[in-house]
Amino acid sequence: MTNVPPPRDSDSVDSKLLEILVCPITKGTLEYDAVSHELISRSAKLAYPIRDGIPIMLPEEARKID
Repeated sequence: MTNVPPPRDSDSVDSKLLEILVCPITKGTLEYDAVSHELISRSAKLAYPIRDGIPIMLPEEARKID
């Protein structure tokens, strides 16, 4: 019997990964927004996209937020 992880949405983020990821600009924590499939840095006022389950942690790819 093989231990197979449950299937997950390709735009979701693993909770363990979210615990170790930080904003590349502020080094602060990130929040996962399941509706927009983004990682939010409140301190930098940026939203980093998630594409095919991979967080794109490049400031030039991030969207500015209010």
